[in-house]
Amino acid sequence: MSDRVLNFEGIHNFRDYGGYDTPVGRLRTGLLWRSGQHGAATAADLASLADLRISTVIDLRGDSERALAPCLRHDGFDGLVLFAPGETAGIELAPHEEAGRGITTAAEARGAMTRLYAAMPYRPILVRSLTLFFEALATRDGASLLHCLAGKDRTGLAAALLHRLLGVHADDVMADYLLTNTAGDPGRRIASAAASIRERYGPQMSDEAIVALMSVEADYLRTAFAAIDERHGGVEAYAAEVLGVDAARRQAIAARLVA
Repeated sequence: MSDRVLNFEGIHNFRDYGGYDTPVGRLRTGLLWRSGQHGAATAADLASLADLRISTVIDLRGDSERALAPCLRHDGFDGLVLFAPGETAGIELAPHEEAGRGITTAAEARGAMTRLYAAMPYRPILVRSLTLFFEALATRDGASLLHCLAGKDRTGLAAALLHRLLGVHADDVMADYLLTNTAGDPGRRIASAAASIRERYGPQMSDEAIVALMSVEADYLRTAFAAIDERHGGVEAYAAEVLGVDAARRQAIAARLVA
């Protein structure tokens, strides 16, 4: 996977999440990209983005996040940007920031993130955003880019749901999710968030707690899928009942993405 991780100066966690085997073929590369926001993209970053020929951008951030950090586009960008109006996380907060309330230690941070993931598949505006994501994958040609603020929680869940629905092996689903902890420059990403998190919640938060908030852990994603399994009996039923992704839509997505 390392050859599909792109290092940008102003965009964190940019990578191709295709390339995995499914029961009917291999998920294409060069069509599925994910990242953090692009508000700090440099001119060189934007030039590199132009080479990817992205036709659809799915922005999982909420209204307040988009207002605070509008994403930059290269001059020739003529793709479609999709988002659901409203807040996909706490008001003006990304999930890792929302989880930071009252946190001092790494254990407290992990507990807060785990609780957040249990509810994430059912947040109304995020559900609408995920519905747009799967509709785009089923109906639009060309490469897509999926992103949120840091490109790790909402984006991580969305990519993992796609992988699961297409039959990617559970080990590969988790390995792709955990790439957030090594893709690009995670140290710079964590350091860039530490000041704003401490400014919001106070200096008492330990370095280890910030790392736990700004990283991903297997238990976080397992918690989301456990919540889905408990309420729906599996990812396919959840996708059909909550996201409108029935068997026909899964087949349409596979026809576009699986070689």
